[in-house]
This record gives sequence, structure tokens and C-alpha cells, in this order.
Amino acid sequence: MITEKRFRCPYCGERISCLLDGSAGEQQYVEDCEVCCRPIEIACDFDGDGRPLGFSAHRHDE
Repeated sequence: MITEKRFRCPYCGERISCLLDGSAGEQQYVEDCEVCCRPIEIACDFDGDGRPLGFSAHRHDE
């Protein structure tokens, strides 16, 4: 199950989005902001059906 998640960049504050793949299970990765190109740490967790349970986006330098 692919889900679009919209959130604010922790650096520039712009609203951006990413695609989450629920079939991959728990995930943690770094993705650059679409606007300011700074690295954002993304973490997400899913239930057994691939639906998102938790999501966080933090500055990579924290």
C-alpha cells in the first residue's frame, strides 16, 4: 500500500510530501527537501495491513 504523506520541512517550513510504501514495514531513511534540498530524517511504522501508524520528519543534524 502506497500512501502520500504531507508535512512541513523542519528546515525551511515549506509543505512537502513523500510516498510511503507500507509493504516495506518499518522504515528509517534520509530524503532531501524538495524546496531547500536539506536532508530530512524520515521514520515511519505500519500495521500488518500496510497502513501508516506513526511518522516523523526531523532535521538530519539533530
